[in-house]
Amino acid sequence: MTDSYATLVVDGDEIATLLSTLERIRRTFAWKCGGLDAGQLRVTVAASTMTLGGLLKHLAHVEADWFAVKLRGEPIGPPWDTAEPGSEWSTAAGDSPESLYALWESAVTRSRALVAAALAEGDAGQPGRFTWPDGRTPNLRRIIADMIEEYARHTGHADLLREAVDGLVGEDAPA
Repeated sequence: MTDSYATLVVDGDEIATLLSTLERIRRTFAWKCGGLDAGQLRVTVAASTMTLGGLLKHLAHVEADWFAVKLRGEPIGPPWDTAEPGSEWSTAAGDSPESLYALWESAVTRSRALVAAALAEGDAGQPGRFTWPDGRTPNLRRIIADMIEEYARHTGHADLLREAVDGLVGEDAPA
């Protein structure tokens, strides 16, 4: 499930740095969630109902929402176009590991293509295709930064969950 698409750029321009950071955190997240069976993807810790399967499905939804809807103004697409808001957390328990991994991987693949299409039209300062209620419109730079933040937060959750599942610890996915 891991992807060697990008290596961390340490001396690139703004967009190369942002995208390589996003790819690094995606690889780490994929590593934390990878290779598990259905029972392992349903493990919870402490008082939380969060699971690795729920995280996979949630981040697939967030990828579609930020890059398809908010960046490009496209329909969110299936399965989100018919799903109840927030249902990814509870419905993941009924999904097979294969379908969860495929959903997340296809969402990431779509997001990469959407970002590439946006960059073919402009730079990191180009506005997204939606406006918040206060009238502000985030640009591509902000959208990528928000995705990095979303992955960073949830990769922290995945760290705790994966350690509870089988003891896997570490900061970066193996090369």
